[in-house]
Parts: sequence; C-alpha cells; structure tokens
Amino acid sequence: MHDSWDSRPSLAGLLAGVAVGVYLLVIAGATAAIADAAAACGAWPLCGGASPTDPSVAVALGHRAVAAVVGLLLVGTVAVAWARNAPRRVRAALAGAALLYPVQIAVGALAAVKAVPPTLAGTHLAVGVTIFVGVALALAWQLEAETADGDDPLAATGVTTVADPPEVAATPAEDDAAVGGSPADAAGSAGLLATARAYVRLTKPRLMWLLCLVAAAAMALAAGPALSARTVGYTLLGGVLAIGASGTFNHVLERDVDRRMQRTADRPLATDQVGVRNAVGFGVVLSAAAVASFLQVNALAAGLGLVAILFYSVVYTLVLKPHTVQNTVIGGFAGSLPALIGWAAVTGRVGVPAVVLAGLIFLWTPAHFYNLAMAHREDYARGGFPMLPVVHGPAVARRHVLLYLVATMVAAAALAAVSRLGVLYAGTAVVLGTGFLWAVLRLHRERTEAAAMRAFHASNAFLGGLLVVVVLDALLLA
Repeated sequence: MHDSWDSRPSLAGLLAGVAVGVYLLVIAGATAAIADAAAACGAWPLCGGASPTDPSVAVALGHRAVAAVVGLLLVGTVAVAWARNAPRRVRAALAGAALLYPVQIAVGALAAVKAVPPTLAGTHLAVGVTIFVGVALALAWQLEAETADGDDPLAATGVTTVADPPEVAATPAEDDAAVGGSPADAAGSAGLLATARAYVRLTKPRLMWLLCLVAAAAMALAAGPALSARTVGYTLLGGVLAIGASGTFNHVLERDVDRRMQRTADRPLATDQVGVRNAVGFGVVLSAAAVASFLQVNALAAGLGLVAILFYSVVYTLVLKPHTVQNTVIGGFAGSLPALIGWAAVTGRVGVPAVVLAGLIFLWTPAHFYNLAMAHREDYARGGFPMLPVVHGPAVARRHVLLYLVATMVAAAALAAVSRLGVLYAGTAVVLGTGFLWAVLRLHRERTEAAAMRAFHASNAFLGGLLVVVVLDALLLA
C-alpha cells in the first residue's frame, strides 16, 4: 500500500474535502432556500442593515461564509498539489477549478445585489457544477496515482462470494417440530411453504422497496400534498407486480447460467423447485395484473410499466447482460423507468423533474452495481457475463464507481434546481453523498471484497435516504 495513505494527509483526502465543500455550495445554491435568502439579503458580502437573526439572512450569510472557507481550502489544496508534484492532469484540473472560483463568487455577488435574469442564475449554478467536476476529476486521477503501486487483492486472487448463503432445506425432524402433527402432515405443510417461498423468490422482492420508493418520490414531486391514496395504491401495486414479473422472466432466461454461479445456484429454477412452464405462466399473470393495476391510473403509466417489464426481461437479460461490458450502464434505464411511471401516474405525462430523477437513478446504477460486480468478480466470470471488473479489471471499475458517483451527485443537485426542494434535501444529499464518497475512497485504499460491499451498501443508503427525504420534502414541507 502506498505510504501516503499512512504517513501524512494524502492529497486525495484533501481533494475529497474540497469536493464535499464545493458540492455543499452547489446543492445549497440549487435549492429554493438560497434563492429566497438572497432576496432578503440585498448587499454583498454582508447584508447591509439586515438583521442576522432573520432566518433568511442567516442562511445567506452562512452560504457566503462556507464559500469563503471552501475557497481557502481550494487554494491550499492547489499549493499542496504543486508542492508534492502531483500528476500534471491533477494540477491542471485543480488550476481550472481555482481559476473559476472567483468567477463563481462574482456571479453570486451580482445576483445578490441586483435583479438578474434566470440565465445568470443558471450560469452561477453551472459554474459551480464545473468547479465540482474539476475537483472530482483531480480526485479520481490522484487516487490512481496514490494507489498505482499497491497490491490489488481483487485483481490478484479474485474474491469469494459474500451473498446470503443458499437456503438449507429443513430436516424432517425440524419440520415436525415447526408445524407439529404427523410426519406426513409436516411434509405436506413444509412442501407448500417451500413452494410458496420459491415463487416469492422468483419475484426478486429485495428489488421492490427501492424501485417503489423511486416511483413514490416521483409521485410526491408531481402532486405534493394533494397526492391521492388511490393513485399511490394502484401505482405501487402495479410496480410491485411489474418488478415481480421482470424478476420471474429473468429467472427463467438465466436458469442455466444460475447453476454455474455460486451466488445464484440455489435459485428456484436452477434447483428445479419451480418448473419452467409454471414460472413463465406466473410471469405472464403478474405482467397482466401489473398492466391492469396501472390502467386504473392512466394508459401512459400502463404503457411505461409494460416497457419496463420488456426492457428488463428481454433487452437487459437477453441482449445487454451477456453481450456487452456496458450492460450495467444501459441497463440502468430499467431502474429509471419507475420515476417516469410515478410522475405519469399523477399527471398523465412526463415532466422535467421526472426526467431528472430518472437520470439520477440511471447514473447511480453503475456507481452502485459495479461494487457488487467487484465483490462477485469470479462468479460473474464463471457465469460468462462481461461485467466491467471482469473484462477491464477492478482498477477500472473503481474509477468508474467514483466518476458515476460524481455524476449522480450532480444529478441530485439538478433535481433540487428543477423541483424547488429545500434545505432538508440539500443537507441529506451532502451527508449521504459524503458517506458514499468515503466508502469509495476506502475501496480505492483497501481494494478488497469487504470494501466493495461497504461501498455497495453505502450506495443503497445514499439513494434510499435521498428518496425518503424527497417524499418528506414534497409532501410535508412544500
């Protein structure tokens, strides 16, 4: 391991701190709170005679104070990069960010003291995003430099699976103790329960909570406090059924591959717990029920739901996953569709906030899934899937995780800008984004299965927490 991680604060650590600081400014500036605060504070850099006890004035002054601190940290990091002779592209990216920072301050000051057109306000946000991206690129390149000479256990020796162990069938004695009665009754009851569990597993229930949360966030953004229970009920029911249908067809189409992979060898079709014909019939019934549920809302939601089932079952499972290293990236479209479905269920159309939320999910998917693919690299290789860590190695996958995380955080800021989410959302995005970034930095440092799974769970926490706050912000704080 490179000793820069152990002997003194690494440049990568400094860059991560600057990135978080800049992101705080960006996403705070994208919320309605900062715009309202600027209107209450008509002078710069202080607020003239405005009272600092006024909440709006306090927000504006706090934003400017943070900008000053982050600017000093950026200048200091640039100095450290030159003193340590960081790679040329790292210094170039940092220099570009540092040169843009005064421009950002000047635009912000102008917006504070004058009524400016929306284009200038948009320019202020765009420059902030550009600075954030520049610092993030410097971080990605510096991480490569700091970890280039370290051991890479994921690449050198592969990994063992950390998925949940296969379900172990209970012995007859355990069945008797669980249900009571005669051995024959116990065997019959156990068989029914096992069959029921097998059909539930076909639906991939672990995927449902997050995808339903995406749809719920879109509905909340579209309707606000006026959101009706009927719309929520039919939309989420349709979503659960659609996810179940997609998962079932995925099990059917990948049953032979599942038998070769340790983490999937115990799936119901791989172990013949459910017959192929029965599984196909089950998937068809779920699909029909999903479309029927969506139709109770409107035809557009039903059409998008059907597209989601077909895309995941056919395009992703048959075309993308076994044939292209970009399977995870393009396949993210399936996960983004609930955002469009949720918005369409409320409005009967697709709006800009829904598209931005869908983009956030699309960009988050590689940042999330590449971690799992690294942890199960050998298993995916055994199954013949051209996952990025398998084809190009864990080092490339780690870099992509960081870059897609940066893109996801930019999309989260864009969502605040187009939907007028507030301070709760901005604070949550910064806190959870920092946690996700910390896990990714640990992944670059440790390069182990455990670190990959830590980043995987951090990605779930980031998106899940962010979506919950979107719902709360839109329904309760609007």
